[in-house]
Amino acid sequence: MLCISGFAQAKVKLPAVFSDYMVFQQKTKAAVWGKADPGKTITISTTWSRARYTSKADELGNWKILVSTPSYGGPYAMTISDGEPLILMNILIGEVWVCSGQSNMEMPLAGWGKINNYEQEIADAKYPEIRLLQVDHVTSNTPLDDARVANSGWKLCIPQFVPEFSAVAYFFAREIYNKTKVPIGLIHTSWGGTIAEAWTSAATLKTIPDFVEAVNKIENEGKDKTGTSYEQQLASWQKIVLEKDAGMIGSKPAWIASSLDVSSWKTMSLPSEWEQAGMPGFDGVVWFRKNITIPQAWEGKELTINLGTIDDNDITFLDGEKIGETEGYNKPRSYTIPANKVKAGTFALVVRVFDGAGGGGIYGNKEVISLVSEGGSRISLDGDWQYKVGLNLKDIAPAPASNTGPNRTTVLYNAMIHPFLQFPIKGAIWYQGESNVDRAYQYRTLFPAMIKDWRKQWGVGDFPFYFVQLANFMQVDAVPVASAWAELRDAQRQTLSLPNTGMAVSIDIGDGADIHPKNKQDIGKRLALIALAKTYGVNVPYTGPVYQSAKIESGTVKLNFTAAEGLKTSDGAELKGFAIAGSDQKFHWAKAEIKGNQIVVSSTEVTNPVAVRYAWGNNPVCNLVNGAALPASPFRTDSWQDTTK
Repeated sequence: MLCISGFAQAKVKLPAVFSDYMVFQQKTKAAVWGKADPGKTITISTTWSRARYTSKADELGNWKILVSTPSYGGPYAMTISDGEPLILMNILIGEVWVCSGQSNMEMPLAGWGKINNYEQEIADAKYPEIRLLQVDHVTSNTPLDDARVANSGWKLCIPQFVPEFSAVAYFFAREIYNKTKVPIGLIHTSWGGTIAEAWTSAATLKTIPDFVEAVNKIENEGKDKTGTSYEQQLASWQKIVLEKDAGMIGSKPAWIASSLDVSSWKTMSLPSEWEQAGMPGFDGVVWFRKNITIPQAWEGKELTINLGTIDDNDITFLDGEKIGETEGYNKPRSYTIPANKVKAGTFALVVRVFDGAGGGGIYGNKEVISLVSEGGSRISLDGDWQYKVGLNLKDIAPAPASNTGPNRTTVLYNAMIHPFLQFPIKGAIWYQGESNVDRAYQYRTLFPAMIKDWRKQWGVGDFPFYFVQLANFMQVDAVPVASAWAELRDAQRQTLSLPNTGMAVSIDIGDGADIHPKNKQDIGKRLALIALAKTYGVNVPYTGPVYQSAKIESGTVKLNFTAAEGLKTSDGAELKGFAIAGSDQKFHWAKAEIKGNQIVVSSTEVTNPVAVRYAWGNNPVCNLVNGAALPASPFRTDSWQDTTK
């Protein structure tokens, strides 16, 4: 009752990072700040100490007090009063980690993610000493003092609250907690599909010539209100997309009738992103259709059509009638047809898919896409579909540049990082890079600059910053070829030159058909192993073999590694994934042999080798691990120019 009364009457206002169930970083001077009436005296007391802290609100009502925190423990309470008390209950003292990046960090246990074994993982997620703070998606052209959060603040890590939380962050914390029993607070602040420069401050980006103009534009937006608004420009462009879509006549779909002649349509096996199914680099509109037969026994029963995930947007029709429409690459499509409209017979299921950039298509789990009758009977929809292009976006003017979306310089740093800079943390974990792949060479500069930026802005030295190297994805290459994904991974590997960093390698647990692999357990665990070893002093192996040097000798290249104890292959077969080149810079698959803690690489096609690359591709076949069964990072011995430079 005291707690409820305090919240109801108190005049002190706190940022969103302060709430019941929160976690304070242990053994530090933790800032507590907020708003009150100007000139008011603010008093803070806690149940972990007899100390009392006071300060006065300035002329704008701002106040800030540093509170000493002990070693981990709890639960505790904190009273903040300007004459009327506000009491925060069930506070823990422990370790606070910021968890950020794009969709593979954002991917929840359930929701659109549905990671491996998600139902059991959720049921088992009973860790009340792990606390969850979910930051909402917000952008801002200027730094904000407060964030917007879900669920009114911090929540316990229990089955009720964990399903929509970051799976990687949860598995990271679970592993550390089980080993240390130190309470952990997770501030999850990520956004799918976002670029690293959106998470970086304007001050830092202005030191990188590539971004100066974009930052200046952000800082100047809103000062000149003349001209057509972005919303008006976008509406006009979307109208052009409809007008130029061959599958539309006027504003009405022309390719949805079951009787349509589709003899000229091509065939694609779904689910799959269309870039991996014969349409590389395509953005635009594709119409898919499949004839489905509804059995007599299903007539008059409610029917659900599950299409899984579609990148980006879809409009779905059955027998010439629209049955559903969804926007968003990460949202599951499930459309219900009322019982009174379900008739037996063969009908055309037609899906109009629009993709504006990146991957496109009906790409979800083949076990999901199906027709399901209300009795549970099921007809699979995976396999061959017919398709026809409605519009290639290269044939029309580009979409207007968004002045509100997340993929603009600094806007996520401003809204989703800056509000937490006064709040002490232990460290950060990061999973991002897919949206910067086409500029992988630039990432060599951008990524370490972002890390140094965060450390400078938090003002707590070189705090631990551990990140995930991009997983394998897309088709396997028959011969060694250039790869932007490999170049991005190499930029991540080079970032290990920064102090107190660590990289979880995931080159062995991706999914060639899904940019969002379902195995988030191993990702979280590998990040946790780094933290346990480097931050918590636990004696555990935390990295696979890391390339150090090469020596050319008698037509072979001898490679040296750190963390090389017990070099072996993950599958017991011969080494795979090595390629070798001479001075002509043409790579050939190579023979590789383990010799103690070295690997010796050679090829009959390259008599005078000068360079070796390992796991260099979008989706490389590779199998080098050490005695701890941790995979080697992709690497190269050469410094030849990146294709993305």
